[in-house]
Amino acid sequence: MSKRAKAIFLGLCIIGSFFIYCVYYYSNMVKNAPFRYSDFEYVSIQYGVPDSMLNSYHSATQDYQYLNRDNEVVKKKLKLSDDDLLILHRKAMEMGFWNIDEDLKTPRTDSIEGRNVPRYILEYKYKEKGKTVTMDADYPGNQKMMDAAKTTIETVLERINIANAR
Repeated sequence: MSKRAKAIFLGLCIIGSFFIYCVYYYSNMVKNAPFRYSDFEYVSIQYGVPDSMLNSYHSATQDYQYLNRDNEVVKKKLKLSDDDLLILHRKAMEMGFWNIDEDLKTPRTDSIEGRNVPRYILEYKYKEKGKTVTMDADYPGNQKMMDAAKTTIETVLERINIANAR
């Protein structure tokens, strides 16, 4: 074998081995991903002041309850389309919702006991796993985590409002 053929053979062996390893590694990663849309069951959100969380939506039961401008509680059935649910799933993945702390509540002290700060409880449920995040609107902690949670919650509320307007 010539020197050039040996170099090509050696290069193909190294590159080929690396390629096979990458395919094996990443296919297992994708196959075992804990939050796949095919395993998606429901998304649920509750929000309001901590004493009375009157606004809520649960996509599996399609129960939607909200407080209107006249301070009346309105209950209705609201179905999110598969496209809406896919958008919510992708937005959660994009924002890194799975890496957010579950407790983003403001520590209660005497100075803020009487305040009515909105609280959000967002839950994504899959067949094997789920994620629930509780967030206060004035959470003073990690800003990046707060922004990711807030953006995900805003997207969920936006899709609910769009579906309600249909």
